[in-house]
Amino acid sequence: MASSIHHHYYYHPLLLHSSTKLCSPKSLYFDKFSNSHLRNSLTFSTHVPKMPLTVALALTQSDSQRSFNSDPQALLQELANNLDLPPDYFATLPNDLRLDLNDAAFDLSNGPVIDECGQELGETLLNLARAWESADSLTSSSLAKKLPSLETSLTEGAKSALGKRLQSAGRRFQSMGQYGQGELDRIAKSMISAGKLLSETAMPTSTEERSKDETRTFKFGELQVELTPEKANVGAVIAVGFAILSWQVSQGIQSTPENSLQYANENAMMLAKSLRVFLLVIFYSSTLLSGFASIGLALLSRQLKSKGE
Repeated sequence: MASSIHHHYYYHPLLLHSSTKLCSPKSLYFDKFSNSHLRNSLTFSTHVPKMPLTVALALTQSDSQRSFNSDPQALLQELANNLDLPPDYFATLPNDLRLDLNDAAFDLSNGPVIDECGQELGETLLNLARAWESADSLTSSSLAKKLPSLETSLTEGAKSALGKRLQSAGRRFQSMGQYGQGELDRIAKSMISAGKLLSETAMPTSTEERSKDETRTFKFGELQVELTPEKANVGAVIAVGFAILSWQVSQGIQSTPENSLQYANENAMMLAKSLRVFLLVIFYSSTLLSGFASIGLALLSRQLKSKGE
């Protein structure tokens, strides 16, 4: 009994020593895990300061892009660069795209372009439109390079007019779709972007400029007349005078008896009667139309005067 007890207590230290050996790898593994976790924590902390630098670079690029998009001169320079095409580019376009190019030229130079945009810019736009109509890429490129330098000298009304014309012409280029290496699409995007920015930033600064922008213009062929109450009244007076004159002529023809003239033969008499009826219809119609024109011009004068007030 004593022996067994002795052996029991004899082996107990060994068991304790063995258990100490078994626990030692766990403690080593825990130490390695703690060191690895500490190194990872230090590594993560060293990468943290790099994040604000990346954000700062992104914000700087965003601000520079925003400032570029808000500069009309820079957008016009981009448009000039996109219009810097090979000399025969427009000439080699298909017929349907040439028609769209002519439509863009019309939208760019339609109406009183010199009155709206000024002498220098108006003539530049007219020449640019002629270059597009004649498919002259070289002249188009040289004229487009003038646009950025002209932007700084424009009035607010001229900027607004230029913006509307660029947007309208840009939509024509946009309708051409993708062609070649995407030159037409780039022209359309830069033209519309510049036009929108000019239209948004340009606001009339005085009542005089606003009234000038709202002035109506009558166009008949190459003739352009600015409509004012005074000119409408003058037109109404002229129409009344012409109506009186036409009425008197028609009455003179009608009062002439048919038997007062002698005719060589019956055919001549029939021709004279037909001519008499024709002249009566012409002068009576002229009297009626002149009367309507005088009434319309008088009403237009009153309308323009009320808007001016």
